[in-house]
Amino acid sequence: MGRRTRRRRRTTGQDHFGKLVPKNNKTSSRRDASVCCLALSSCLPSDLEGAIWQSGKASADFVNSGGMRAIAELLIPQLEFLNEEGAQAEVWALSRIFLDTVVKETGQKVKAIFPDAGAAALLKYQWTDAEFKCSSLSDRKPVDVEDEVVVMIIPDHQMVESVECIASQLSDDPIRPLVMWNPRLVSGDVGVGFNVRNLRRNFLSTFTTVYSMRPLPTGAIFRQYPGKWKVFYDDPNRPNRYLLARELVSRPDATDIEIIFGGGDEQSEEAPSLMNNVMGIFSSVSRFMRVISK
Repeated sequence: MGRRTRRRRRTTGQDHFGKLVPKNNKTSSRRDASVCCLALSSCLPSDLEGAIWQSGKASADFVNSGGMRAIAELLIPQLEFLNEEGAQAEVWALSRIFLDTVVKETGQKVKAIFPDAGAAALLKYQWTDAEFKCSSLSDRKPVDVEDEVVVMIIPDHQMVESVECIASQLSDDPIRPLVMWNPRLVSGDVGVGFNVRNLRRNFLSTFTTVYSMRPLPTGAIFRQYPGKWKVFYDDPNRPNRYLLARELVSRPDATDIEIIFGGGDEQSEEAPSLMNNVMGIFSSVSRFMRVISK
C-alpha cells in the first residue's frame, strides 16, 4: 500500500523534465550539447538531468516487475572522466537524482554503494535528508539485512571482485535486487582479454541493461525498459530534433549501425556522411559495447 502511495506522487516524465533545466546551459562540445538538446522524439530526454531521472525510472520499473540485476548507463563525457577537477562532485550530485528516483518509484529501502569510503562518508555527511543509506565497496559490510534494493554507483573494474561478492550475497536468502549505475567494470588495459570474456560470461551476462543512452554526433542510441533499443538520427529539417531510424530487440553493435546508416532500401542521400560521423565516435566504445551486449 505504501508503494502505491509513493507512485501517485510521481509526475509524468515530461513534467519532470520541465523542472530539471540545468542552471548552466553552456556546453563544451557537440557531444555534451546533444545531451542537453535532445529533442523529445517520443522518448528521448530533453536534458541531462531528465536522462538521469529516466534511468532511475527504468531501474525502478525493472525492480517492481520482479527483476533482480540491472544496469543503467549513460555513455556521456560528464560521467566518464572522474579524475578531472570537480568531476566527482558533479557525478555524485547527478547520482542523487537517480537514487531519489529509485527510492520514490520503488518505495523500498535503498542502499547506495559508492566506489570508495571517502566519497561515501562525505556524501553521508552532506546528504542528511537522503531517504537512502550510503556505504562503499571497501566497507567490511557494505550491505545490511534490512536493505531491500542495492544500487552501486559507478563501480570500477579494480573492485570487480568486491562487486561480484556483493552480487552473490544478494542472491542468497533474502534475495534482493542489484542495480549498477554507470558501471566501469571493463578495463581497456592490454592483456585483460581473458578476464573480460570471463567477466561477461559469468557476471555481466546475468544483468539486464534497463537504460542506455549514447549521444552520437548525428544521432543517438537509446533504450529505456521495458522498451526496445532505438537508434535515432538527426532530422535534417529541424535543428536539435531526432528521427527514429530503427528499433532492435538487443543492443546495436557496429554492424547494426553500418546497416542502419550505411545501406538498405531506406538509405538517404545523406547516409554516407552520416555513416562516417557515427562510426567515428562509435568505434571508440565498440569494445565496451560488445562486452556487455547480450
